This record gives sequence, C-alpha cells and structure tokens, in this order.
Amino acid sequence: MENIDKNNLPKHIAIIMDGNRRWAQNKGLKTKDGHKAGADNLEEISKFCNQIGIKYLTVYAFSTENWKRSKEEVSALMAILKLHVNAFIKEQDKQNIKIKIIGNIDGLSKTIQNSIKKAVDMTKNNTGLTLNIAFNYGGRLEITRAVKLIAEKVKNGLIDLDDIDENMVSDNLYTAGQPDPDLLIRTSKELRTSNFLPWQSTYAELYFPEKHWPEFGKEDLIEAIKEYQHRNRRFGGRPTEQVSSNK
Repeated sequence: MENIDKNNLPKHIAIIMDGNRRWAQNKGLKTKDGHKAGADNLEEISKFCNQIGIKYLTVYAFSTENWKRSKEEVSALMAILKLHVNAFIKEQDKQNIKIKIIGNIDGLSKTIQNSIKKAVDMTKNNTGLTLNIAFNYGGRLEITRAVKLIAEKVKNGLIDLDDIDENMVSDNLYTAGQPDPDLLIRTSKELRTSNFLPWQSTYAELYFPEKHWPEFGKEDLIEAIKEYQHRNRRFGGRPTEQVSSNK
C-alpha cells in the first residue's frame, strides 16, 4: 500500500463495473467471456479491499435496465451468476467477508434465489468487508420503495408525517445502517452514474478510470484511493472546512 494513508482510507467504496463487453470485443472473445472475466475480477478486488481495511464495497452487477439486453446476454449473465455464487460463498466465507444483495431478486429463478439466500445466511456473522452486490437494482426504484415503506408506517399510525427526515429515508434504503460511499468508481471511462446509489452517493468522490472492469486490478484501485486521499472533501462547506472521511 505504497503512499496510501492508512488513517484516511475510504470506509465505503462503490464501483460501477463497466466495460466487460468492450474488453471481450477488444480481445475477440464472446460477451459471456467478458462477464465471466468481470466476475473473476470482482472476487480478487473484494479480497483485496478486505485485506487493506475497506469496510464496505458496493458493486453494480446487474441493473433493472439490463433486462433490455439480448436474451442471450441476460441468460449468460444468469448462468455466470449461478456458477459463481456457490464458489464465491466458500471463498468469501474463508476471507471473513459478509455478502449482502441489494435489489429485487424476486424475478430470478428459484435456484439462483436459494443460492443467494444461502450466501447471505452463511456469511451474515462475518466481521470483515461487507460486500453489497447490487443485482436487479435501480436507484430510483430503491428510493420509491423507501417512500412506500415510510408511507405505510404513516398510514398505520406508527409515525407522524413530521417524523420523516433524511435519516428516516436512509434507514429505509437497502444500505440502511451503512455509511454512504466515500468513493464511487466507474470503469471504462464512462462519465455518468446510471441510476446507481443516487441518494447515498450525494457527496461521494467520483473517479473514472479508462480501463475496462476485467483489467482494473489492485494497482488501479490503489491509484483510485490515492486520488481520493488528495481531494478536499468539503461536504458543502468552504475549502478551509474540510471534513474527515472517517467521521
């Protein structure tokens, strides 16, 4: 961890794992090969984050909009998920990593749902990195879901309208109880966040490397963290009012 300030690590890193298809095309491979390489890389990056002391990692694996892709590609993604999840469980359990799925998994096959639930249950007591895998996830739908949950509590007389504040909204998101991302990375040089954690990433530092996700390695993550540590996080204040990311 050369030149990294261990006392100023981001507590929470979010990654939009972009570029699997372009990586495969550049190498003359099939799209499914790119997604498999991307899944393999997620295992390596999550283990590395755990090793260096990152507490939370949230990755965008499959958005609600991804269902619009070709049936062949969606089927390949589901097959890769099914193949990886059980092996991933065993490896991450050894690494003391806690796995959480954020998003709506109801539309997935029962086999995949059962594997996901097993992964979550088997690792729930692990105390290392919390790995949030955003699957069938959409940021606006997440906020809409939170609004409905809060509205239901108002309707049932559990809370008053005046009780609703930002903390309550946060407490009804998939990431309830977790700090907001300090650093949001999108690989493949795409300069947008694509409906990923819109509420949580309000003050996240954004980083857009050129490399496609399958080739984004440990050294690249170190460079992203170095860039994060050189930035002046203002949180709406003046430059002289820098707030520690470890608040």
